[in-house]
Amino acid sequence: MDKYSFLEITAFIGIFLVFFLALFLLTVKTKHRLANWLLAFFLFTNAVDAFKFLMRDFPVNFINLEAFRWSINYLVPASFYLYVLSVCFSKFRLKPKHLLHTIPFVAFNLYMMSGIYFEDRAAKVNFINAMNQTPIMHFFYFLFEFLFQVYFIASFLVIRKSKTVYLENYTNPNISILNALYKITILYYVLHFLVLIRWLVSFIFGWGELRQWIVTLDGFAFFFCTCWYLFVALNNPEFFRGVNSQLKPLVDLIPKQKSSPILDDEKNKQIIALKEFMIKNEPYLDSSLTIQDLAEQLNMPVKDLSALINLYMNKHFFDFINEYRIEKAKEILKNPLQKELTILEILYEVGFNSKSSFSTSFKKYTGTTPTNFRKNPN
Repeated sequence: MDKYSFLEITAFIGIFLVFFLALFLLTVKTKHRLANWLLAFFLFTNAVDAFKFLMRDFPVNFINLEAFRWSINYLVPASFYLYVLSVCFSKFRLKPKHLLHTIPFVAFNLYMMSGIYFEDRAAKVNFINAMNQTPIMHFFYFLFEFLFQVYFIASFLVIRKSKTVYLENYTNPNISILNALYKITILYYVLHFLVLIRWLVSFIFGWGELRQWIVTLDGFAFFFCTCWYLFVALNNPEFFRGVNSQLKPLVDLIPKQKSSPILDDEKNKQIIALKEFMIKNEPYLDSSLTIQDLAEQLNMPVKDLSALINLYMNKHFFDFINEYRIEKAKEILKNPLQKELTILEILYEVGFNSKSSFSTSFKKYTGTTPTNFRKNPN
């Protein structure tokens, strides 16, 4: 087996598996279909682009298809950005305005129409031979790189905003999920630099063996990163929960408020009343409690409650609620009459909905694990 056969076989396996993953996402039964479909489309566009791994020579018999394959690249970064939006915001829906993201794709195809799609083979070949030297093609190269940077930076910002909103408004948010999305965004961003290296190698050394290996490394790095991400997603049932898109970070709601405001008598009274309410009514036992729910129970505007907790008490809503849950769990773990309760039963009883989040929070506040605390309560 020569080196080219090896590269082609490995590339074929990778493309097949990415297509298979995309098909799975399109057909699996879930209430989060839009996010699945957008991720499937992102995978599909990358798999189509990966067909270049299987080419030893330019496909002169399929020039139109090859030109259209080039244009697919202009949908890749936009599709990932829309996917991030669909994961981070539960009410995200595709709207006519999102068709604006296809403008570069349409523009490139219009350019291809002028020199390839409706011409004879000889004209197509002449156009392709001169294409890389034309200013308009240089513009499209620059446009692709510009779009990639803009969409992925926008994805980072969306994930960061979503995480902030989670912490300020929800309890039991699985932050590890958003961290996974953030990591895969970084990985895809880093993988893009392999593409830049490939372009540089092609420019300096031509289409030789070194470029072939970089192309293969690029494809398999993308495939393995995608598999890792899907593995994380499939092992987290709440992966596509998302936050309410109408919620905004507190800094946007109260832009003029100081980060460490001075407590006056009124705020102190509100804090004392809030703590008394938490101890007496135990609203934190509701695993789906949000800051909106608590504000309704307190008959207080959500914005005021959020400011009271996040600014005046200097805590995220997430941490504020989990402190009470951990204290409740400690009471149960200390109680000899409840020693028959398992750790899993306790975490559900105090308002957590996953063992990992309970263990992480418990160790954060106590410095030890629930099991060790039960054996040696402080």
